[in-house]
Amino acid sequence: MERQQDYVLRTVEERGVRLIRLWFTDVLGQLKSVAISPAELENAFDEGMHFDGSAIDGFSRVQESDVLARPDPNTFELLPWGDREDVSARMFCDILNHDGTPFEGDPRQVLKRNLDRAREKGFSFMVAPEMEFFYFEDGDPSHLPRPLDSGSYFDLTTADVASDLRKRTLQVLEAMGIPVEYSFHEDAPSQHEIDLRYTDALSMADNVMTFRLVVREIALEQGAYATFMPKPLAGVQGSGMHTHMSLFEGDRNAFHEPGDQYGLSKVARGFIAGLLHHAGEITAVTNQIVNSYKRLIVGYEAPVYVTWARNNRSALVRVPVTKRGKESSTRIEYRAPDPACNPYLAFSVILAAGLRGIEGGYELPPESSANVFELTPEERAAEGIEPLPQSLSDALDLMEGSELVAEALGEHIFEWFLRNKRAEWFAYKSQVTQFELDRYLPNL
Repeated sequence: MERQQDYVLRTVEERGVRLIRLWFTDVLGQLKSVAISPAELENAFDEGMHFDGSAIDGFSRVQESDVLARPDPNTFELLPWGDREDVSARMFCDILNHDGTPFEGDPRQVLKRNLDRAREKGFSFMVAPEMEFFYFEDGDPSHLPRPLDSGSYFDLTTADVASDLRKRTLQVLEAMGIPVEYSFHEDAPSQHEIDLRYTDALSMADNVMTFRLVVREIALEQGAYATFMPKPLAGVQGSGMHTHMSLFEGDRNAFHEPGDQYGLSKVARGFIAGLLHHAGEITAVTNQIVNSYKRLIVGYEAPVYVTWARNNRSALVRVPVTKRGKESSTRIEYRAPDPACNPYLAFSVILAAGLRGIEGGYELPPESSANVFELTPEERAAEGIEPLPQSLSDALDLMEGSELVAEALGEHIFEWFLRNKRAEWFAYKSQVTQFELDRYLPNL
């Protein structure tokens, strides 16, 4: 760590960095920033930067407000925008109590704690999310969103503004050390997808936070607007954050078993079974806003039922087919999360559910080979197929009774999250929508 700190201090001096932005997130995954000068950097490494935690939603109560932000030198990157003469950089921070212990309201510390628990069992957790989002003309909510293009899957829209936006975004991501595996136009008008390359879950959560900022910043530079709202347009697909994952034991993929029918090890089977068993309990975290549940409906390729399969996109958990000769790259894909989630908390509860399945010896149910959307309610009931929560309220009810989620998040975040999201649901339920006026006012 000291060597990395020395590298950061040296780079700041050699590159003439004038401002270092210390980043962290609140409980809902909103990026926060404290800017310091190079003169304060060494002290920030040694002691952390003091700030009032009660000013951050979900952090501290007024009577216990003081916390410290200590930058992680491994996350140092120069910011590739703005004036070339005014160089700035960023680092993600861990939030600490004044005695140096991890602050329990810090989502990054929550993920680190869950990763430590996996590490105690010999596992490292690797993830690769598919980030979907929309470009619109502006972010004005007083009118319906106006897409920049009318493309669909893999369309080559070289003349469209959206194509240039995505190209510029990829360049900036590369400059910030965030490798991209794929990039293409998604199914809905002006919907795009950029898939981030596999890495450890903590680095990936940092990358997701950076990614969302970069996408928005580049769009604003070009006079457009980017959103990670899961379902901004009715009648088309919403945006998901399908997350590919695997556990590793050293350099060995713990999910792979050469002699198995599906290439899945006992560890992988237990992990999948844990995800399926606890899927309803973790959904409020992986899909945390009212709008998330407008995406999780039949007819738009989003998962609705708790099933697993290999090459079946109606399943909640999918086991992608590996390339010939690369069977050791075995992974699973969890298709429920959306890009509005807090990645630190989402990865935490996903990992906790999978580990519980391994520890508890959960039995993997049979693969669902049929299109679950086409089964009748009676057929689904006969096969024991349960639905995911259909609203934020339903999801919160399941989360509230979950010992697993409470343990994964910690008491502080668990209780605050429930209070905050109950208030969001109440505010939503209190509204009279245009749908209700159109449907009921003329006839009742």
